[in-house]
Parts: sequence; structure tokens; C-alpha cells
Amino acid sequence: MEPVKIGLLGLGTVGGGTVNVLKRNAEEIARRAGRSIVISHASARNLNKPRICDTTGIKLTNDPREVVEDPEVQIVVELIGGDTLASEMVMRAIANGKHVVTANKALIAKQGNEIFAAAQKQGVMVAFEAAVAGGIPIIKAIREGLAGNKIEWLAGIINGTGNFILTEMREKGRAFADVLAEAQRLGYAEADPTFDVEGIDAAHKLTILASIAYGVPLQFDKAYTDGITKITRDDVAYAEQLGYRIKHLGISRRTPNGIELRVHPTLIPESRLIANVNGVMNAVLVKGDAVGATLYYGAGAGAEATASAVVADIVDVVRTLTSDPENRVPHLAFQPNQLSNLPILPMEEVETAYYLRLHALDKPGVLADITGIFGEMGISIEAIIQKEQPEGDQHVPIIFLTQRVQERAMNSAIERIEALDAIDGQVARIRLEMLG
Repeated sequence: MEPVKIGLLGLGTVGGGTVNVLKRNAEEIARRAGRSIVISHASARNLNKPRICDTTGIKLTNDPREVVEDPEVQIVVELIGGDTLASEMVMRAIANGKHVVTANKALIAKQGNEIFAAAQKQGVMVAFEAAVAGGIPIIKAIREGLAGNKIEWLAGIINGTGNFILTEMREKGRAFADVLAEAQRLGYAEADPTFDVEGIDAAHKLTILASIAYGVPLQFDKAYTDGITKITRDDVAYAEQLGYRIKHLGISRRTPNGIELRVHPTLIPESRLIANVNGVMNAVLVKGDAVGATLYYGAGAGAEATASAVVADIVDVVRTLTSDPENRVPHLAFQPNQLSNLPILPMEEVETAYYLRLHALDKPGVLADITGIFGEMGISIEAIIQKEQPEGDQHVPIIFLTQRVQERAMNSAIERIEALDAIDGQVARIRLEMLG
């Protein structure tokens, strides 16, 4: 049987890793797929750039359109990133009747609905395991392994850069800016780290996971994001003293009123396994009604970790080349005509617990004013801790832990507290989840 020919768009870190894995494990992969798989055509912006892979036997071009239009290519692997040229190439490949494998989370999160509709019409597959959590097979786990469950909620550390920064702040007491600079030197963070530290990258991935978990269309524009740039060493230390750790989590929960879709710094009990996922590693916790809580852990990025997921998708596509398109695993886990219209909840309607840190004048009556506001807003206090007064400062740090309350009520309470004359500056807020 003739080998299946792959067209590769992009020969960067993941592209090079994909070439290496396919070549090194060619025999093993062929035994699993039922046919041999070869990369016959590949594109790269700079053909003279040193590579981490051997491109011998691969036809190279700097024009990705040549790869997509090559009649011998059966599967196009898109690893160029972004959502402009990548989108054009993916849609062109689908129009040409070619299957697509991509690691592009932004493309799937923002344009996936249109891409999957086009693929469905053409009878081709679009596989995207590598778009979320690198080498962790989380999409396959939710879409197939947990197909018998009603997914109740999921929570994940799905950005390694943010996790590295928070780990260093906790373990070494370092400031955010200092650790971010090191992350950039080590190549974990881009020169412009906005997508990582503000939660946008994680929101792309969470959008995909939530769609597969609950059978709703992809709705990235409705995801709530809050970054880690305002997390201080004090917050990290106070959380530790209280028995919690701060993680930048993507959280999605099914509720009677809709789906929560949110990325933000979160206090979680230090006893939770996911609280002990450190450095650049990723982990996703998924709660199903039948199986209970399941945890998936591994490398969220890297040449061969991500290539592992890319190659697994290629194998899946090869296995189904001759199968009836109507009987393939649906892109978003549920049959296309069975997607739910359950809405994405606005953040104001989400209910969670809170860690609050504020600076108040150390004088009688101030604490009573603050707790009075909480009482009027129906917010129950779990714990209050007053820290030592900093030398030369009339204000003392006060930490509140609250019970679960709707975000709308907390927004109003914080606004009223910040308006008090005795309060210095803004109230720092970090949401708290038990993940039990």
C-alpha cells in the first residue's frame, strides 16, 4: 500500500519536532496506523535557517500554498500559527478535499465553527489535539474516553509561562517582574508576554475544552480573562500561610443557567494535586458524573511533546481515510446537529469564593464598617486576618476569605469598600475554588 503523504506548513520548533518523531518512530507509527506515513512537502519562511530536523527527502518551499495545492498531499499539517494566513491555508486545504491537522489554538477557538462546518461539508477531518496542553491527550480523553459522562466542570493549568512565574514567586519569594524577565530569557515567554500573563492563550484553550465537554459552539469572545500581573509576593505568601496556592486557572462549569468560561488567578487548597503542578508543566482536572474527578498532567509545550500530539492526530486521520465520514468521531465530541444553545454566563453571574487584601487605617470602627458592607451585600466571611502594620505606614494589611457569592455582589461590595476614607488604594481580589 502506498504511504500516506503529509504536507507540513511550518518547520519551526513543533514542525521540526514532528519531522523527528515521524522519522524516528516510523516503523512503530506504521504498525499503529496500518500504513506508512511520510512528509513529502513542507514550507518554511526561511529555507536557509538551521533546523532541529533532517529534511532529506522532503520537497521544501517558502510558499505554503504550494503545499496545500500539491495533489499528492493527503493531509495538511498546519504549524505556522496565527489566524490569518493559517486560516486561509486551512480553508484552502479543506476545499481541496484534504484532511487537516493543526496545533493552532487561536485559530480553532476563534474560527473553529466555520472550519468544522466546511470540513463537514467536504467530508474531511480537522484534528487539533496539539492545540491544548501540548502533549497531554486531553481532547481525546474528554471527547472519547469520557464520552459516557456528563461533564460537570473542568479546571486547568494550561499556560506553562504563567505557571512558571507563579511557581518561582512562591518557591523563591521573587517579584512578578523579575520572574517574567527570566522567563523571557529562558524562552518561556515572548518579548510581548501579553497572551500568556493576561490569560488570552489559556482562554483560547479553555474555549476548546469547554466546547468539547458540554457540546456547545466555540465562543472565545465570551470568555472572561484576568491576568497575573497584579499578583504580589505578599499575596503568594499570605495564600501559603492560609493553606492555599495561587494558580492561573482556566475554569469552566456547567450550571442550570449556562456555562462558566473564565481564566483568572485562583486560590486552591495546597492539598489538591493540581496545586502541586509546578514550573512550565500543565494539568487539567475534569469532573464527570460517572467517573468523578480525573487529572491529566504533562508537558504543555516543547518540540517533541507537542509533536507527540500532532503525530497522534495524523495517525487518527490515516486510520479513518477510508471510513464513512458520517461515522467518524465528531470534531466537537457531539454530532454537529446536536450542539446545545446553553449560553455562556457573563462573569457577573458566576458564583465563587474570594480572597481579598486591602489596606485600612488602624483605628476603631474601620473593620466594623467593612464587615457591615459585606453583611448588607449578603457576603459571608470565612476568615479575617490582620497583618502587622508596616513601619512608617498608618495602614495595615487585612485579608478576608469569603464564602461563595455571585460576582455582581462582590463587585458592589468592593466598590463601596474602596470609597471608605479609611481605605488606602484598591482592594486586591483573587477568586478561590476548592475543586473538590
